[in-house]
Amino acid sequence: MIKLKRRAFLAGTSAAFILPALPVFTADFKEADILKTKVSSGALPALKDRLPENPLIVKPVESVGKYGGDWNMALVGGGSLSMLFRYQAYEPLLRYTPDWSGVTLNVAEAFDSDADSKVYTIRLRKGMKWSDGQPYTTADVKFWYDTVLTDKRVAVTGQGHWKSGGKPAKLDIVDEQTFKVTFDKPNGMFPLQVAWANSDHTTRCPKHYLEQFHIDYNPKADELAKERGFESWIVAFQAASGFQDDNAFFLNSSKKPCLHAWMFTVAPGENTERAIAERNPYYWKVDTEGNQLPYMDRIVYQMVADPQVLLLKTMQGEVDLMDQYIATPNNKSVLYDAREQGGYDFYTLTSTEANVMNFIFNLNHNDETKRKLFRNKDFRAALSTALDRQALIDAVLVGQGAPAQPSIKKEDPLYNEQLATQFTAYDVDKANAMLDQLLPKRDDQNFRLDEKGRRLTIIFEVDQARAIFLDLFQLVIPMFQAVGIDAQMRSMDRSLWETRVRQGRDFDATAHQFGANGGIAAMLDPRYYVPTDSNAMYAPAWQLWYLDPKNANAEEPPEETKKQLALYDKLKATSDAAGQREIMKELLQGAADNFYVFGISQPPDGYGIVKNNMKNITKTMPNSFGWPTPAPTMPEQFYKA
Repeated sequence: MIKLKRRAFLAGTSAAFILPALPVFTADFKEADILKTKVSSGALPALKDRLPENPLIVKPVESVGKYGGDWNMALVGGGSLSMLFRYQAYEPLLRYTPDWSGVTLNVAEAFDSDADSKVYTIRLRKGMKWSDGQPYTTADVKFWYDTVLTDKRVAVTGQGHWKSGGKPAKLDIVDEQTFKVTFDKPNGMFPLQVAWANSDHTTRCPKHYLEQFHIDYNPKADELAKERGFESWIVAFQAASGFQDDNAFFLNSSKKPCLHAWMFTVAPGENTERAIAERNPYYWKVDTEGNQLPYMDRIVYQMVADPQVLLLKTMQGEVDLMDQYIATPNNKSVLYDAREQGGYDFYTLTSTEANVMNFIFNLNHNDETKRKLFRNKDFRAALSTALDRQALIDAVLVGQGAPAQPSIKKEDPLYNEQLATQFTAYDVDKANAMLDQLLPKRDDQNFRLDEKGRRLTIIFEVDQARAIFLDLFQLVIPMFQAVGIDAQMRSMDRSLWETRVRQGRDFDATAHQFGANGGIAAMLDPRYYVPTDSNAMYAPAWQLWYLDPKNANAEEPPEETKKQLALYDKLKATSDAAGQREIMKELLQGAADNFYVFGISQPPDGYGIVKNNMKNITKTMPNSFGWPTPAPTMPEQFYKA
C-alpha cells in the first residue's frame, strides 16, 4: 500500500526535492518582474490570489535561482511532440522521484489508499488554477471521466491503469477538492502508473474549455465542428482534447489552458519555424524562499528537420539542454571537441532501455501469409541468429555494449538469463538451416519465397530522426539478405511513422528503442514482455483486446499471450514489492518462452549536453520516456546564471 498523505518520498541530496506545504511565507510570496507589471496594470490578480492555499514547495538542486531568460530547445521532425512531456508538460497527480525509486506528491495534495489498494482518496490543492485563471477542481476530473474514459462515442483507447477486469474504476466526487477512485479488484500499481510520462489525463482536461466541443455540453457542437473543418463533433472533440495521440494534444494548442510551468503562446503547428511557451502566471509551485516558479521566462523550440541540423545547432551553442536524437555514440567525440565553441558540457544518462534497437515484426499483419510466418517463433529466432551483433556494436556503437536481447539488466534482481541471451550467437549456417525448414524455396536471385510463391520482402519502417537506427540498418540489411530474406528499410517522418506503425496493421516490421530493463520501470513498461498498450507494436490487435475486447480492431491473442496478460493483471493487483517481483519474474520467463521481439545490445550509459550557464541541472539521471527525462528533476527550477 502506498500512502502519500502530506508527505514526500525524497531522493538523494543532488535531486530537486518536493517539500510539504509550509505556512512560512504566506504573506511574502514573490514573482517575476514581468508579472508584477501585469498586476500593477490590472491585467493579472495579485500573486496571493493566483496561488493555491498550499503551493507545492520545491527545494532547488543547487541554489535558489533568478528570474528571466529563455530555455532554448529543439523539436525534430513533425511527429516528435511527445518530447514535450520531457520538457514542459509533466504535471501528473503524482510524479516520480528524481532517482525513480518511487513517487511523490505533485498536483495532488494527498493521495491515500485503503489496505486492499482498491479505494484511493485523492485531494487536489484548494485554490489551484488553470493557466487562464479558471479554477482546477474535481469538476475537471469528472468531465474527463464522463467524456473521455467512459464515453464510447469518443472511444479513446489506453488508460489501463484506470481499469480493472476491463471495466473503468468508479469515480465518486466528494467535494471540489476530493474524489475517490474505486476498483473492482486490487490495483496496487495505480500510484506508480499515474506518474507515467503521459498517462495522467485528469490534470490535462479543462472542462471550461473542452465542453464547447462536446455535444452533451454544447448542443451546437456539431455545427462548430463543421465550421472548423471537422466532419463531426466527435472528431473535433478528439482533436481538441488530444488524448488519442500525443501530437494532437500539443498541435495548435495555444488556446488550451494547462497546469504546466510554461504555456504555449505559439504552439507547434501554428508556426513552421519555432514554438514558444511562456511562463504560466498561475503556476502553483514556489521555491524555498517563496519565489513563484518557473525561473525562466520562456521555452523556445526550434523546429528542426533532422538530427544532423540539430547536431550543428548544438555545436554552435543554440541549444541549452538536449540528449534525444543527437547523443549517439558516434556523435560523442564530435560534441566533445565542440564543447568550448558551443559553451556546453555533458551530463550522464543511466540506461533504462531494454535494448539499443529492437526488431519488431507485426504479428497481427493484415496479410495472412506474413502474419502466420511472423508469428512463428522459429522464424524470429532464425533472423536473430543471422545477426552479427558484435560487428554492429563495434561499427555503430563504437564498441560499447555486448550482444543481448531486449531484457533486464544483469545486476537487477529480475534478470532472466534465457530472455537476455537466447538466439544471440551469430551463426549463418544455423540461421539458414532454420529458415530452410520454413521457407525452402528460393527465386533466381536466391531470395526465399513464401507459402504463396512470392518473394519474401520485409520492409522495416523506421523513424528517420533515429540516426543510430539508420546506421545499424545499413549493416543489418545485408545480414538478413545473406540468409535469403529480401529485407529493406523505409525511413519516414515521425508523424507518418506514428500513423503507419503505431496506428496501423499493414506494416511488416519496425524498430524502436524504449521499453525498460529493470525494477519499477520494467513493471510499468513491459512492452516487449507482454502486449498491454500501444507501445507493443508487435501486437497492435492483441493490446487492443487487452484494453477493450469489444474494439472493432481487437483480436483475441493465443493462449500463451493471454497467460502473460493474466499475469500482468495479477501484478497490477499486488501492492507489496516482494509479491510484485515474484509475479514479474514469472512474466519475464513467459516472455523468454514467447520471444516476441529481438535486439542487438543493452545500451551503455548515455549522455546529454547542457550549456555552462544552465543551473540546477541534475548531473546524472535515468534515460527514459516513462520517467520523461529530464522532467522529474523539475525543469521549473532550472535557471541561467
